[in-house]
This record gives sequence, C-alpha cells and structure tokens, in this order.
Amino acid sequence: MDTKDLSSNKMPVTNEKKNFWGFPFTHFSYFFIWAVVYGYLTLWMEQVGHLNGVQSGMVFSMMAGISLIYQPFFGVISDKLLFKKNLILTIAVAGMFVGPYFQWAFLPLMHVNSVLVAVVTGAFLSFILNGGVSVIEQYVQRASLANHFEYAHSRVGGSVAGVVASLVAGRLFIWSPNSIFWACTIAAIILVCLLLFSDKINMDNADVAGDTSDSLDWKTVLSVFKIKNLWVLAIFYMGASALYDVFDQQFIIFFKTFFHTAAQSTLVYSYMTSGQTAIEFLLMFPMPWIINKIGSRNGLVIYGLVTALRIIGSALSPNWIWVVGFRLLAGLEMPLLLTSIMKYIAGAFDIRLYATIYALASNFAKQISVFIFSTLAGNLYDSIGYQHTYIYMGIFVLIITVFALFFLKKEDPVQAGERDENGKILS
Repeated sequence: MDTKDLSSNKMPVTNEKKNFWGFPFTHFSYFFIWAVVYGYLTLWMEQVGHLNGVQSGMVFSMMAGISLIYQPFFGVISDKLLFKKNLILTIAVAGMFVGPYFQWAFLPLMHVNSVLVAVVTGAFLSFILNGGVSVIEQYVQRASLANHFEYAHSRVGGSVAGVVASLVAGRLFIWSPNSIFWACTIAAIILVCLLLFSDKINMDNADVAGDTSDSLDWKTVLSVFKIKNLWVLAIFYMGASALYDVFDQQFIIFFKTFFHTAAQSTLVYSYMTSGQTAIEFLLMFPMPWIINKIGSRNGLVIYGLVTALRIIGSALSPNWIWVVGFRLLAGLEMPLLLTSIMKYIAGAFDIRLYATIYALASNFAKQISVFIFSTLAGNLYDSIGYQHTYIYMGIFVLIITVFALFFLKKEDPVQAGERDENGKILS
C-alpha cells in the first residue's frame, strides 16, 4: 500500500515568502547544542569522566536505544499537532538543563555505576537530540511549505551553528571542559524565546503541510508499515546515515593519534570542523536547486557514496592532512542528505504522515542501527584499532548504498517540490 493523496500535496508555485528569518535562528540555536554534544562529549567523557571506549560507546548506544521509545510517539504527535508548539517547546526547555546535568549529576552517577550513567544520560540527551531532532526538522519543513521558503535555506542556520560551535567549544573546552555544556544551556534558552516570540506560520497556506486534524487516525498511521518503500528507506538509513554518526562518535580520539599533544589535536580539530561546516553552509544555498535538478532519490544515493568514500579514505590516510581532506567531505554530505530526505519524503509518501515517516524511516531505523553499532564499534576500536574498523564501516555503507540504488523508488518531482506542474525545475 503506497498511501499518497496527490490532491492535497500540490506544492504552491507562488514565490511569496513570509516569516522566514526566525527559522534559521531556531535551527542555529538547536544545532549549536547538537554540534557541541556530538563534537565534544566523547572527549569530555575521556578526559573528565575517565570513560574507556566501551563505556563511551555504551552512552551513545543508550542515546540511540532509548530514542527508539521516543521516535514513534514523537512522529505521530507531531503529525497531530502540526503547527502547535507543545512538544517542540518541551524539548527546548529540556535543553536548558544540559549544563546543570553535566556539572552536577554525571560524575556522581558515574561513581555509582557506569551502566546507570549511560542509561540516565541516554534518556536525557536522546529526548533532546536523537529523539527531538525529528520534531524540530519536520516542524521547520512544514513551516517552509506554509511560508513558501526552501527548507535547506533555513537549515543554513544549523550549518552556521556548527561553525560557531567548533570555534567556540574548542576554546571553551581548553579553558574549562564543563563550560561547553553551559553554552548549550544558553542556546536552549534562546531557542525557547524564538519558539515563543519569533517563529510565525502563514496559516493561510497551512493546508499545504497536510490537514491531519480529522483525517489522521491510528489505522492510517499503522498503514505505513505496509509500504515497501518505507522499509527500503529505513534500511538505507540504518546502513548509511547511522554509520555516518557512529563513525563520528569517537573520531576525535582517532584524530588525536596523529598529534603529539592533546591541546594541539583539539585546536586543529576545531579548525577542521569549522572548515567542514563552512563548506556545508555555502553548499546549503545552491543545494535545493541541485536536488531539484538531479532528483532527491539520486541525492540520497550520492550521499551514501560520499559517506563510504570518507570513511574508507580516513582509514587509509597516512597523516592528519589526508584525514582533514576526507573530513571536509562531510561539508558536502549534510547538505545532500538534509535537502534530499526532506524532499524525498514529501514526494514519495502521504504528506499527512510526514513526521511519522520521517521519525520511523529516518530516525527510528537509524537509531536502531546506532544502538547496535555504537557498542560494537567501541569494542572493535579497542580490539582491532580505528583503521580496520573504519574499513569495515565504509564497505558496509557502500553495500547499503548499492541496495538503495536498485530498490529505492523514484519520488513524484511535483509533490516533492522539485518541479512545477509543467515539469519546470523550481529555483
């Protein structure tokens, strides 16, 4: 069953744009938290928490595993709420407690039991990040449909957040490791204010984002599991996007092996991630036009190929200069993935179930894979080393990408917002 309601999914052709600027700042404040946590949590756990590779992997596994509880409910609730901010505000308020948690709770819990700290940290951070990201993303995507702007242009704010986070957090970490988490608290306060006072929806066009007030019931929601393409997309995400995250979890530890001092590696890492996110920022502007031209399905396949190249290339790098070069490819990966997946789900599925599809096929399936591979990767890092582990990861991503090339169905370009009703590429 391929549930699609084309009559309710026609994309507007007007170029009128309203209420845009609040959303890039929303993306900025949220993804600043994301960039800091995922960029420096492993280093903090190693140097401040004194966790080994297996224990750090367990924390990330719990973040992924517990988010599996959140994801299905967050998706359905988001589809029911549409533009109501109850859930997204709850997530933003939870983000305000990142600083207090790592300042006063993490280490005492670690002294009790390493499994306990992994479970509590996983439940807390996955509510904000692994689980909450789909809520943030689908909300802005729906806002982009109602307000007539490209989602990727709002997501530029997230790229800028990555640049700022890498520049600021590295220096904050050297000065005082705990301060990076208090910076997250400040960003969460800003996010709450933006959601309350800035982000406005052009309700005259709200129907284009899917009217679910009366038509969305549990029978309709459960029908998504009968869609073959949902499972193909989920498998692709489990293989390609999840391994992208697992690869990055302890990448900073691998990167340190190329340097003589921890401070030098941290500083170079900061500049490298700044360059990566600067590339990401620049590519976010033309990427919607590129994806409109090549198609969002092809964009996903290219993303998988680039990811495999980056992972294998990093494993075979003879020095840190080569590692930096391959790392910079991530600046291409994220614009490809973020623009492609948003357009693909809109073009290949019933838009009334947008958040549910995004939560299940993208985040839920991805977190299952991250949950499995985080601890496995941690064990492999300790037993066979980073290089050999990365080679296995890269080959796996390549196999999954070839699978998607043959089995992922083509999207409707009009419904996806890649073409107008006359077949013309949208700019």
